[in-house]
Amino acid sequence: MTFLKRRNTLLALGAIAAATFAGSALAQTVTLRLHQMLPQQATIPAKALIPWAQKVEADSGGKIKVQLFHAMSLGGAPPQLFDQARDGVVDLTWTVLGYTPGRFNKSEVFELPFMSGSAEESSRAFQEYVEKYAADEFREVKLIAVHTHGPGLFHTKTPVTGLESLRGMKVRGGSRVINNMLTKLGATPVGMPVPAVTDALSKGTIDGTTIPWEVTPALKVSELVKNHTTFAGKQGLYTQTFAFSMNRASYEKLPADLKAVIDKNSGIETAAMFGRAMDEGDKAGRAIAEKAGNNIVALDAAETQRWRRTAATVETDWINEMKGKNIDGAKLVSEARALIAKYQK
Repeated sequence: MTFLKRRNTLLALGAIAAATFAGSALAQTVTLRLHQMLPQQATIPAKALIPWAQKVEADSGGKIKVQLFHAMSLGGAPPQLFDQARDGVVDLTWTVLGYTPGRFNKSEVFELPFMSGSAEESSRAFQEYVEKYAADEFREVKLIAVHTHGPGLFHTKTPVTGLESLRGMKVRGGSRVINNMLTKLGATPVGMPVPAVTDALSKGTIDGTTIPWEVTPALKVSELVKNHTTFAGKQGLYTQTFAFSMNRASYEKLPADLKAVIDKNSGIETAAMFGRAMDEGDKAGRAIAEKAGNNIVALDAAETQRWRRTAATVETDWINEMKGKNIDGAKLVSEARALIAKYQK
């Protein structure tokens, strides 16, 4: 073999080896598609999901790429998001559990009136609660984390200054438990996912909405209504619960080192990170309303107690309903409150 032929042969073998190595490297790179309902600038996408994706990519040495799809851009409706993760339509979803009523029965306890306050504290409590008492409700997915939002309140066109002023008002509720509470308080509940709130307020379909402060900027709520009603004490009127889930097959087919990256970015610290984002978002959302000169009604302890007494029947209803499903609702309420107290600063 001449020198020239030998050189060309070596070059060809080198090119094949390089191509094989590149193919092997590419085979180790995984792209996960994450789908969620809110615009990219909203609190959870901007302050939790995007940072989570960046951390997973960094922790994996670039082997995991997370492609984010915001505002239902891959199709479907918010109530379908959990099933999109379960069924492998996408790899990851973030959604509100209350959008699929009757499905996450044991998890609903955190939605009960005046149950929780700080989102970070409640999210830690909720994650531990789900792991201990409701893991079976998430058996069809690889659960990354669950969390709550901060203290729930009203945003209304006319001010809510007491129980009487709420009566007959059409108010958006985000779950069946919250809608039951609104009924007990004298409002007319209108169920809808949170992305529909802006249009419903604009068209007069609703007179107000129950959402935390953090999502008001993305939905332009402080521009559409000028009244906001808060409650005395650490607990908000209500909260909603959220799940960040991964398709189980997408997780199982990862090599061990990449599974470890997902595991490291799952669980209670991830739940707390999402909760912190909610708490910080609450401060920012309230500041926008204050800057706009909106009317922020702070109900005093005596008036808040009236709301507590009226809303307490929602808890009784839930416990009785769970009894019919062979679930000890009273025990779950007690356990949830104990966990919230454990993490309260």
